Amino acid sequence: MSDTRSEDGLVLGLEGTAWNLSAALFGEGLVALHSSPYIPQKGGIHPREAAQHHASVMKEVVSRVLTEPERIRAIAFSQGPGLGPSLRTVATAARALAIALGVPLVGVNHCVAHIEIGRWATGFADPIVLYASGANTQVLGFLNGRYRIFGETLDIGLGNALDKFARSHDLPHPGGPAIERLAREGNYIELPYTVKGMDLAFSGLVSAAQESTAPLEDVCAGLQETAFAMCVEVTERALAHAGKDEVLLVGGVGANARLQEMLRTMCEDRGASFAVPERIYLGDNGAMIAYTGKIMLEHGVTLPIEESQIRPGYRADEVEVAWWTGPGEIFAAGPLPEGGIARGAEAVVEIREGDVVKRRTGKRYRNPGLDRRLIAERTRAEARLIAAARRAGVPTPVIRDITADTIVMERVEGDVLKYVTSAENVRLAGKAVGRLHGAGIVHGDLTTSNMIVRGDQCVLIDFGLASTSPEVESRGVDLHVLFQTLESTTENYGELREAFVAGYAETFPGADEVLSREHEVELRGRYL
Repeated sequence: MSDTRSEDGLVLGLEGTAWNLSAALFGEGLVALHSSPYIPQKGGIHPREAAQHHASVMKEVVSRVLTEPERIRAIAFSQGPGLGPSLRTVATAARALAIALGVPLVGVNHCVAHIEIGRWATGFADPIVLYASGANTQVLGFLNGRYRIFGETLDIGLGNALDKFARSHDLPHPGGPAIERLAREGNYIELPYTVKGMDLAFSGLVSAAQESTAPLEDVCAGLQETAFAMCVEVTERALAHAGKDEVLLVGGVGANARLQEMLRTMCEDRGASFAVPERIYLGDNGAMIAYTGKIMLEHGVTLPIEESQIRPGYRADEVEVAWWTGPGEIFAAGPLPEGGIARGAEAVVEIREGDVVKRRTGKRYRNPGLDRRLIAERTRAEARLIAAARRAGVPTPVIRDITADTIVMERVEGDVLKYVTSAENVRLAGKAVGRLHGAGIVHGDLTTSNMIVRGDQCVLIDFGLASTSPEVESRGVDLHVLFQTLESTTENYGELREAFVAGYAETFPGADEVLSREHEVELRGRYL
């Protein structure tokens, strides 16, 4: 490598995971950026057409930024996740450029690049990240050397959900901006709200919106308010669970002003900081690939040509973040506040000498009608299902009183599982969940924050998202939420998972079928 390259060299980044082909140069800052989006004549993105578009404009896009080839010190490209044909087109171009210029190749995870450019643009150090784009909707945080996925969509991404609704009403692609404009003129209408612990599902919401006979403006308002409230709820849950104090919004849907407003309000109410990078860095862009490639290169993370295959299903939590050794540690132990107030994601809990008073508080970020509905539904359901679980032999608190928004229950003495995640304690959790599922009840929010180890029992608490269901799918999703939490927040996930499975199988005869379904849930494609 020449002296020029080492002193003031640039990294060329190529992004082309889906609809947008983009190239950028990054040095001390962004030097150049040029994009050429593929716009389908009708409907959504057609993978083969998108790849053909990328191939046809590749030379022009790269030439617009590559004016000083002698200064290039590496070629970075989006290795995945994304559309296979588009990824292959970009990877081929990246390899050719790396060989021609005699510089290293850097394979960048598209999702991680969104986070890194967001951190760079906002100055945030250790945020909880809501990543909302076409094919991706995830809540992530840095823990133990990786970006851990606390929650994600179980079916389609938020952007694709909006696009699907837009197509059904002949709105232009992408559908988000058109829906946002119409929503400003509409009034909220009630639509299905589906949050499963840390995870989300948008298909039922979109179907109901498509079938609604209300004015289009009102449907758009209901669709936005419902979908965005779901995203903010799981973001707040991750914020409370991980104990962080920053929230970063990234991805193309992050340009929506209403989503930004809702996240900002939630953070204000929790005393957390909120930031969103400027619009140029939100959608898919070459700058995020170039910048992430640069910091990876500086830490010796390069990719041999022979190992540069594309990875259409490349998940953020597969990436070892070798370039960051700062914050993001596993939880420090902390007791329940004695005679004080504990604030979770959904409720304020007053810890008394013998009782716990759980009061659901209104969320300023949510539409008032939606807020009242969720508070009432969840309070009634929680009390009913705690009692039903207890009758089935599941360790739960004893209910002592209930009002429209408040439950008074027994104070459970013990340690919150997230602070004492030994194999034996997790096995106790497995036994409790097995009994719960055997009673036909799905917890809906199985995280280690909602389990208390008391002697030789694991007591399940916080049934706010619980429901009755005989379905294998619902039970599989329940376990998936817990396994995600364990993987995200512990160093010995494999051992803990085995311990949970042993306890679960001990008390639930249908364990094998549910565990098989959980594996299917895990393997489902999150990306188009």
